[in-house]
Amino acid sequence: MVNAGDMNGSGNLMDFLDEPFPDVGTYEDFHTIDWLREKSRDTDRHRKITSRSKESVWEFIKSLLDAWSGWVVMLLIGLLAGTLAGVIDLAVDWMTDLKEGVCLSAFWYSHEQCCWTSNETTFDDRDKCPQWQKWSELLVSQSEGASAYILNYFLYILWALCFAFLAVSLVRVFAPYACGSGIPEIKTILSGFIIRGYLGKWTLLIKTVTLVLVVSSGLSLGKEGPLVHVACCCGNFFSSLFSKYSKNEGKRREVLSAAAAAGVSVAFGAPIGGVLFSLEEVSYYFPLKTLWRSFFAALVAAFTLRSINPFGNSRLVLFYVEYHTPWYMAELFPFILLGVFGGLWGTLFIRCNIAWCRRRKTTRLGKYPVLEVIVVTAVTAIIAYPNPYTRRSTSELISELFNDCGALESSQLCDYINDPNMTRPVDDIPDRPAGPGVYTAMWQLALALVFKIVVTIFTFGMKIPSGLFIPSMAVGAMAGRMVGIGVEQLAYHHHDWIVFRNWCRPGADCVTPGLYAMVGAAACLGGVTRMTVSLVVIMFELTGGLEYIVPLMAAAVTSKWVADAFGKEGIYEAHIHLNGYPFLDVKDEFTHRTLATDVMRPRRGEAPLSVLTQDSMTVEDVETLIKETDYNGFPVVVSRDSERLIGFAQRRELILAIKNARQRQDGVVSNSVVYFTEDPPELPPNSPHPLKLRRILNLSPFTVTDHTPMETVVDIFRKLGLRQCLVTRSGRLLGIITKKDVLRHMAQMANQDPESIMFN
Repeated sequence: MVNAGDMNGSGNLMDFLDEPFPDVGTYEDFHTIDWLREKSRDTDRHRKITSRSKESVWEFIKSLLDAWSGWVVMLLIGLLAGTLAGVIDLAVDWMTDLKEGVCLSAFWYSHEQCCWTSNETTFDDRDKCPQWQKWSELLVSQSEGASAYILNYFLYILWALCFAFLAVSLVRVFAPYACGSGIPEIKTILSGFIIRGYLGKWTLLIKTVTLVLVVSSGLSLGKEGPLVHVACCCGNFFSSLFSKYSKNEGKRREVLSAAAAAGVSVAFGAPIGGVLFSLEEVSYYFPLKTLWRSFFAALVAAFTLRSINPFGNSRLVLFYVEYHTPWYMAELFPFILLGVFGGLWGTLFIRCNIAWCRRRKTTRLGKYPVLEVIVVTAVTAIIAYPNPYTRRSTSELISELFNDCGALESSQLCDYINDPNMTRPVDDIPDRPAGPGVYTAMWQLALALVFKIVVTIFTFGMKIPSGLFIPSMAVGAMAGRMVGIGVEQLAYHHHDWIVFRNWCRPGADCVTPGLYAMVGAAACLGGVTRMTVSLVVIMFELTGGLEYIVPLMAAAVTSKWVADAFGKEGIYEAHIHLNGYPFLDVKDEFTHRTLATDVMRPRRGEAPLSVLTQDSMTVEDVETLIKETDYNGFPVVVSRDSERLIGFAQRRELILAIKNARQRQDGVVSNSVVYFTEDPPELPPNSPHPLKLRRILNLSPFTVTDHTPMETVVDIFRKLGLRQCLVTRSGRLLGIITKKDVLRHMAQMANQDPESIMFN
């Protein structure tokens, strides 16, 4: 199928040049790469290095360096991604607390760090210490009362607005690509699309800085998705330092797949989950070699983050928990109910968010991104401050919801009525009746849940870095904790019911509400993203408990089934389609009975196909054809009469070849004949010097017959990553099918707007 010797990019590209001319084999912005050609070029490069390695010791050392360059790149990605994640975590911790107060002994300390260093902190009031002062204490020397509350409220909103305004301004001025989650675009880039600058150095810098600002502002978004984008920017940067990756877009995408794994590894402290996330959710082409390298990059990134220890608890994430009570079969029913809730929430969120984002793109709302961010931040801060569960950072909220109520917990959620005669180990506290604090926490959580559901719909997709993992987990964790407390109280007050009789005796520790929060978080995240395997692995790496895999699997599968019943697309695929990226999803099925002849161009009534002939066109004819059309390449035929196919020439390489020939070869003028054969055509005497372009001709373009089912054609495009495919009958050229034609046809068959595929 691919003749390596004849593929573009192998050997000398023009007879009159000793070396290939610059920029050949590269792609223009918003174009798709040719995977087959990239694979062939890498095979050629590897063959040359192997043959040269036998010539001298120096060449052998160079071949070893080339072989090890992949592992070096992974090491560098892991180190930088882990370091940036640690810095982001530390900065977010400090700036989130800055909205409420400041540490007098060292202003760069967060609230927790400030009180760690204090000698006057008691265990009961471990959040209070003289060194940490709220803004009202610092400015008006009052910590209680209406005036202190109003001043703290006002400054909370002011800080949030400052952070958000600074973030959106930096994104708008310096790096427009730093907005959003980044995962839809990374999926598209990994499928072979070129978006220049999306993984650039400016994007890396601005996304890192603004991610700290937006998370600290209290908006309903997370840093986990953007950390994948940050890690891929690191991968792109280090790829550019090694010619093996910088000159081959296919090899570069192998590095980016591994970088995505490192991003999830540091986001959740889940190296194995990161590798599976890259494999299941992000990557398009994932060979076994990339699996090993992803594992290594994720390991190095997690190790680096652990060395920084941003949370001071020797864990990689803020909400690491350990449970001590087993789960029981009867609890599978509420776990599955949480899965149903997660699927319904996922469907609701995707539909509402896509409708809002489409409105943003098609109305005047999209012209005022700064104003939109300011308004959403103001509304979020005003509503969030009065409720303690929305005032704190979302990661802290999830941490509290996941926690098991031990004897040392001071949270409202752990305000149970204790039996004064209880003499049990700390880790095995029996179920107890809920106290007033738990009931207060329940209605506050209910309000926080409604608020999170609504505000996240409007927040995701604004022109700032915004991740969806943490808000989705928070929605699920709140719903799960409330269900968990409900089941716990039901089991306590009605332990004689047949459901509880066998496993929940009086005085036993039967139900763990924190486990329900974790299951709910997994269900909601699965409902929105449609992840399954990687999601379960990430969640059990978070908890360190293999025992809870079955509840997590039950919830994840249920949420996917329920969400898939309303639509197959996850949030990332929905945003890919909204933005019109040319992404052929491997998960989509094409079941229509159409043929290649129904999709190919030219259609009946259209102008004939633009082609090059093998030896009868002049340089001027070729330049005119290039100028009058915007196609990415042209089939080469024997003659216009026979239409027998010879090969395919890329537009960009034709332009570069003619430009270089005019500059470097004497005698090439506008009426010079261009030929693609081995031997020059017979020309009349005194004719100008002909131009041979056989070396830029792909002699083995992929072809199908006009009666090939489109189901097969779609499969070929997916699995081989083709840019275009020529349609022939008995060796005679009939037409061409491009990736864009395939996407348009699929949209048409699904009763969608075929013109929504915007890019080439």
